Amino acid sequence: MSENVPVRCPACRREHVYAAPSHPCVCGAPVAPVLDRSALPEPVTHHTWDEGWVTIRCGACGRADHWPRPELGCPCGVLLRIPVTEPGTDSDAGASGTDAAHSSGADTGESPEGGSHEGSHEGPYGSSRDHSGRPPRKHRADRANRLPAAAIPLPRTAPAPRPAFQPVVIRTARDAVTAAALYLRWLGYRDIRRADQRPPSGIGLAARGIVAQVDPTVQPASLRDVECLWLTAMTESAGCVYFSLAGYEEDARVCADSLGIPLFVLDLTGTPQPVNSLADDLIATGD
Repeated sequence: MSENVPVRCPACRREHVYAAPSHPCVCGAPVAPVLDRSALPEPVTHHTWDEGWVTIRCGACGRADHWPRPELGCPCGVLLRIPVTEPGTDSDAGASGTDAAHSSGADTGESPEGGSHEGSHEGPYGSSRDHSGRPPRKHRADRANRLPAAAIPLPRTAPAPRPAFQPVVIRTARDAVTAAALYLRWLGYRDIRRADQRPPSGIGLAARGIVAQVDPTVQPASLRDVECLWLTAMTESAGCVYFSLAGYEEDARVCADSLGIPLFVLDLTGTPQPVNSLADDLIATGD
């Protein structure tokens, strides 16, 4: 269980008691960031994709993954980013050894020539860490192994049996994207990242052989939204899946069934609920 630590807001000087949230590792063990008591919380004026994630190492299996960085909302209106200790930083014992391992390619899953081995570090978006400890901004998937858009590819690396999905409570649009990315990872997809092509609405995600659209707005997804996702999947020679916070218009659901697109609705607990039988089939493929 995460330790409760005092956090003082630098704006209003109000003190809070904060416990870092835990996340499910692929091995099934809960992992939580180590809070850095020696550093002060920082007000967040705007979010960036790279700064929103922190590397956490599982104490059970040793796997290092990227998870949402701890944040706390103060009643005065300031959003605070809670400092954490990341693997490979100066505050970790053996930090120099980690740097040496990066340069030699040992124990990091990277060879000196830039190749990757089994055991490479992946975050919730699946990208291998660079030397800064952050996922790269873009990562091109190997399109040669992708399947036609009409067929949703089976997740190749899902553990069996899978642990129960651990949702992330949805309070913001960013939480909705995080919930969808974690759900895709739970299904067994890897290399999850921001999609190269930006959708007309919402946020695009991509993994090997599949593209996903996350719509965090309060409007039901329209027929045009579903058709645009399908066209994007066709250009990528991949399957596709749609996550919506407000559901779907009736003609959008009919179109999705005809095009073979699984539809999910994100409830506020962060658990995607299947809307059509294609979504049920997609869940089954991860077993």
